[in-house]
Amino acid sequence: MLNFKKWFVVFTAFFLTVPSVTLAGSIKDGSSGNPGEWYVGETPSTIAANSHPILFVHGLNSSSDTWYKNNNMYTTAYQSGYETAFIDLNAGKSMWDNGALLSEKVKEIYNYFGEKVVVVAHSKGGVDTQSALVHYGADPYIERVITLSSPHSGSQLADLAYSSWAGWLAGIIGTKNDGTYSLQTGYMDYYRSVTDSHPNVYNTPFYTLGGTKWGSFGSALYWGGLYLSSYGSNDGAVTVKSSRLPYASEISVGRWNHTTIKEGSSTFDLFKGYLNETMASSFSAASLETAAITEESEAKASHYVTGGEYVGTHKEKVAVEKGVETVTFDWISDQKTGSLALTSPSKKTYADFDVTADNTEFFNGVYHHTLTIEKPETGAWTLETTAGQKERYLLSASFESPVDAMLSSEVEGNEMKVKRNKKLNINTEMTIEYYDKNGKWKEKKMKAKKNGNDFKIPSLGEGVYNMTIDVKGTYEGTPLERTIIHSVYVDDKGKLYTP
Repeated sequence: MLNFKKWFVVFTAFFLTVPSVTLAGSIKDGSSGNPGEWYVGETPSTIAANSHPILFVHGLNSSSDTWYKNNNMYTTAYQSGYETAFIDLNAGKSMWDNGALLSEKVKEIYNYFGEKVVVVAHSKGGVDTQSALVHYGADPYIERVITLSSPHSGSQLADLAYSSWAGWLAGIIGTKNDGTYSLQTGYMDYYRSVTDSHPNVYNTPFYTLGGTKWGSFGSALYWGGLYLSSYGSNDGAVTVKSSRLPYASEISVGRWNHTTIKEGSSTFDLFKGYLNETMASSFSAASLETAAITEESEAKASHYVTGGEYVGTHKEKVAVEKGVETVTFDWISDQKTGSLALTSPSKKTYADFDVTADNTEFFNGVYHHTLTIEKPETGAWTLETTAGQKERYLLSASFESPVDAMLSSEVEGNEMKVKRNKKLNINTEMTIEYYDKNGKWKEKKMKAKKNGNDFKIPSLGEGVYNMTIDVKGTYEGTPLERTIIHSVYVDDKGKLYTP
């Protein structure tokens, strides 16, 4: 028997009676983050006519309080007359673990309300919910699903977190986990194949929203947006393309970042009509207009990535080729540093980095030290810093340059092919970070085939192959460096899955 005797206050608001939340299970004193625990919001004095209760599902490395802590989503729903429920899943587990758990618990929530719920899910919560529905039999308890920037096709930031340059940093800060692993784009291509072909996939309707704003300059979401811009419009963590499902209805794509898209004042009114037994039959003009956003067919090679660890003084050099419009240097570290300096080829020094703590999903816990240079000098730029203790870092240089569109990669058969414009003279090396189905790790370094830039993908067994390709060369006689990161999944029959 669930215990609904404990209450806590989650909001204050001017001139309003603020709802409390009824706790279920063993959560005490308003705590959250205990996997499998769920609780219900206070019942509105007047419940909206013909409405379904809302079950809010959080995303990766998050918890249920994301809906009411520094967020007015719960208050907005309550004041609009909707019954609410909140659940804590495993913050760092895969969609398989969370799908099974959610399917078990949503039956309890269904029995509590005596009717189906509408799930509103943020980020990976949408993938977890689809797993519960399609693979674990939750459809008798869920009327429909609304996803807010869910990475239905994964996120290239997950690929970066498991790359050879950044994987160890993500491991140190604790975000290298089953959840991040499962959101690599290669693995999600496999997930889409076994989910989209499943007979249960059409049992419960899906509705999606996606975002196109990154957040303020220097913020973690701004950096994420800059990194993901090579892959298309995005909200700082997930591309618009990934937020979509081919068989789902898109409610809207708007100017939200990955945080604001889950705020009540931002999106509740847009999906409010989808919470009722009889849904709204019309869309707003704004929704129809923004839904027309198209995506790049091929990613641009606009980043150079490196990383490592050091004690004392350390330098990194970044080659800036001819014709670069802007370059943004982001020194991502597990420590906040004030000693970082950037020196141009002509020895001009810059030290005015914007420093921001990252509290987002894929690199939560690091510090970003960001600086953008307009019309940078051609040649080698040097970053120098000093640390009295061991410091771990990832350096990401993001370019706006004609070269960006001259490099690309794709998988053909069992080969990784690097395509280049004839204006580029390059050499390539590839490092594979391979994790088998049991999580065992293996690293393999490879050189390109003779007289080319193609790599045969080795047969290492079932698992994710995260391939980091380091490109060095020249463009019109000036030094050039880029990093291409590509993820594939190989199943137990040797079949490759890749976005």
